[in-house]
Amino acid sequence: MNLKKSNMELTGKIIIVQKPISGKSTKTGNPWIKQEYVLEIPGLFPRHFAFSVFGEDRIKQFNIQNGESLTVQFDIDAREHNGKWYNDFQAYTVKRTQVSLQPISDAEQAGVDLPFLPITPNKDHTLIPDDGSILPF
Repeated sequence: MNLKKSNMELTGKIIIVQKPISGKSTKTGNPWIKQEYVLEIPGLFPRHFAFSVFGEDRIKQFNIQNGESLTVQFDIDAREHNGKWYNDFQAYTVKRTQVSLQPISDAEQAGVDLPFLPITPNKDHTLIPDDGSILPF
């Protein structure tokens, strides 16, 4: 089987920096440390992406701070615990970026042109789109 790193990356703003978690490997007895973060991806409905950085060297090197705009490149793996599977997203590269402060709709991100529909109030004064299919009688 040929496993390659795929170019999975997301860009957004760090909204949560968790405290580091550490322990000892049950297999080797070596100490380990990881830190978890949440990245908010802008859009009409912002998305959230939780990921971790494994290893003291990488945690110090990336130096991720709350409020920063980043592009995170990551690997995905899944682990089983008591018959249930959990996804794990581990960052291997972090780049500082500028993120647009204006929300971008999912359709705009996909490059889809949204139709313009004028809005007309109806009898009970609620607004409805006027696409020509609504008759005034």
